[in-house]
Amino acid sequence: MSEPIKFFWFIPTHGDGSYLGSTIGERQPDFRYFKEIAQAVDRLGFEGVLLPTGQNCEESWITATGLATVTERLKFLVALRPGVTLPSFAARQTAALDRLSHGRLLLNVVVGGNPVELAGDGVFLPHDERYSQAAEFLTIWRQLLSGETVDFAGKHYRVEGGRLDHPPVQRPYPPLYLGGSSEAGIDLAADQCDTFLTWGEPPAAVAQKVAAARRSAEAKGRRLNYGIRLHFIVRETEAEAWAAADRLISKVSDAQIEAAQARFTREMDSVGQRRMAELHTGRRDQLVVSPNLWAGVGLVRGGAGTALVGTPEQIAERLAEYQEAGISMVIGSGYPHLEEAYRVAELLFPALGLQASNKTLSEKIANEFTVGHHGRAQLAAE
Repeated sequence: MSEPIKFFWFIPTHGDGSYLGSTIGERQPDFRYFKEIAQAVDRLGFEGVLLPTGQNCEESWITATGLATVTERLKFLVALRPGVTLPSFAARQTAALDRLSHGRLLLNVVVGGNPVELAGDGVFLPHDERYSQAAEFLTIWRQLLSGETVDFAGKHYRVEGGRLDHPPVQRPYPPLYLGGSSEAGIDLAADQCDTFLTWGEPPAAVAQKVAAARRSAEAKGRRLNYGIRLHFIVRETEAEAWAAADRLISKVSDAQIEAAQARFTREMDSVGQRRMAELHTGRRDQLVVSPNLWAGVGLVRGGAGTALVGTPEQIAERLAEYQEAGISMVIGSGYPHLEEAYRVAELLFPALGLQASNKTLSEKIANEFTVGHHGRAQLAAE
C-alpha cells in the first residue's frame, strides 16, 4: 500500500473570491487574510503552502517571512527566480529565511513562461535559453549553500571567490522543486532539483510526463519525487460538488474567456500553459476532461486550471490514480481558499488516510456535537 499523499495548500497572494471573473465577494491580497489562511492550514494539518510569483502577486519572500513568524509547523514553498535575481543574493536570502523559519523553507524554481511579463523584469531570453541560464544559476546557488567557495565562469554568470558566511538550517540546502512540461524544463529538474511538479492533466498524461522525467533523472544517476498542482471542489454529495463548480464560473462571460485564452496564446511560450488550454480549447461544453477532472478554472486563470470535483471518496480514488503514476504530493487550492481549506481537511483528509490536527471533540464532553458517542456523552439541557 502506498504512503498517504503529502498535501500542501496555496496562499492567494494575487487575490481571492467566490466567483471567477467577478468582483462580487472579492477578497483583496491582504497580509491579514494570508495570515488567516496560513494559520488555518497549519492547524488543520496541511504540510505546507505554495506562494505564487508574478507581477500580480504580493512578493513571495517577504510574505513567507511574515507568515513564518505566525505559524508553527507549516513549510513554505517560495519562488526562486533565475534571471530576475542573482544567485549569490538569492543564496543569502535562502539561508536567512531558512534560519528564521527553523528549516521550513522549500524553493520553487520559476524560470517564467510569459515573455511579456519577463520583459518588464528586464529578461529577454527565449524559452530554452532561460533554462540554460537557470542551470548556471542553480549550480552557483547550490555550491554557495553547500559551503563552497565559488569561482564560476559561464555564458550568463561570472563569480569570483563567492561564499556564504551564514549557512542554512537544512543541509546542504533547502529542497528544490520545479514545474515544467517542456524538454528543457524536465531536463533541468532531472539535473538539479529534488521534486518535479506538473499541473493537473488527466492521469494518463501525468503518467507519461512523470515517466519522461524519471528517464531523464535516471540517465543522470538521480532520482526525483513528483508532485501535482490541482484545485479542489469537494462536497458530501456529487450533486453538491458539481453545483459548486458551476457556481464558481457562473459569472464568467464569453468575452472574458475569449480575452483570457487569447492572452495565454499571444503572450506566453509556456508548454504547460499550452497543454492546459488544449484540455478545453475555451469551450464551456468540454470542461470535464477526465473522470472528476474539471477544467473550468482554466477558462480565465493562467497556470493551474483544473480541479478535482466530487465526493471525498471520488476524489480520493482519482488521487490514488495519480499516485499510481508516481505522484507523492499535491499542492491544492480552492475558492475561496480559507473555506475550501476547511472542506478539504474535514471531508477529504479522512478519505486519504490523513489526520487533520483539529481532533474530534472528546467523547467525554457533553454537547450537541458529541451526543451518543459510546453512550457516554449526553446532550446538555438547554
